[in-house]
Amino acid sequence: MTQYAERSARRPERRRPEPRQPPARAGSRAGWIAAACVVLAGAAVANQVIAKRSERRHPPRGRFVTVDGVRLHYLDRGAGPAVVLIHGNGVTAEDFQLSGLLGRLAQGHRVIAFDRPGFGYSDRPRRRPWTARDQARILLRALTAIGVEAAVFVAHSWGTLVAVEAALAEPERARGLVLLSGYYWPTPRLDAPLLSGPAIPGLGDVMRFTVSPLLGWATTPLVFKQMFSPAKVAPRFKAGFPTSMSLRPWQLRATAADAAMMPLEAARTAARRKRITAPVLVISGDGDKIVSFADQSKRLAGELGVQLQVIEGAGHMIHHTAPHEVATAIEAFLDQIDRPPPTAPLPAATQPTG
Repeated sequence: MTQYAERSARRPERRRPEPRQPPARAGSRAGWIAAACVVLAGAAVANQVIAKRSERRHPPRGRFVTVDGVRLHYLDRGAGPAVVLIHGNGVTAEDFQLSGLLGRLAQGHRVIAFDRPGFGYSDRPRRRPWTARDQARILLRALTAIGVEAAVFVAHSWGTLVAVEAALAEPERARGLVLLSGYYWPTPRLDAPLLSGPAIPGLGDVMRFTVSPLLGWATTPLVFKQMFSPAKVAPRFKAGFPTSMSLRPWQLRATAADAAMMPLEAARTAARRKRITAPVLVISGDGDKIVSFADQSKRLAGELGVQLQVIEGAGHMIHHTAPHEVATAIEAFLDQIDRPPPTAPLPAATQPTG
């Protein structure tokens, strides 16, 4: 008994573990949320300031017309038969000015280039749809408002869908179509889901005022490279394109919405394109990385039985990569349309005999 008591006395006394305090998860989570809100709010303010500063540096250079309560901005140059330029996604009417195409065609024609709804300085109200057909109809009404009854429509990329819809909606007003690097059949596109985020109501509004402009600044060099590949980015485009204007939150929404709608819009026009009665010229680069030359432009020219002009070694931005070649092809096409058809000679008068 005594030995047992001594051994028990030598054993260290076991301490009961102290109860653990639960981690302050709620407070930590609230802190992170508050910090994230502060960061997002700061980004939103910064992006708003950058957007407004960009507009001061790049004020509207054209005129405005209001149609159906929508204010549209457009450039109007030259005199003569009307040519209407319709730009692609992510850019504005200034893209045609920057490439030199607008000035070249204005030497013998009245050239009108609209900022499509939501781009540049044109409105894009959320209360109405903005499909290619809707955009075509409002541009046709705007042309009526500024005194243009008929025109040749020259369109690039996404704008080709609008030009086709205009020719289908009011055939008598389309004297001809020139389709540059167009997209005509729906295909699986990775860029559609990647770019459509800012168009999602709610979440998209937060994105386009906060993280989307920052991501845009980071990826712009890669986007430009892809747009021009396999050619190099045109120096004039690299120096003059107003990236800050394209990354304004309100234009990001238009860009995202059009990117998301593009396959569906192509599907809507595919079955109706054979109804086009106007002359058509298709121009495309054979190395286009944005839309496949073989699957889109070449296929369309074959389907419609129209002229195809191929720019060898050019990518999607053919009017910047080969401005002289593109302008020359369009001018030849315009000459054919503007030239009055030959009249049959009058029968020679017969002399009475006898």
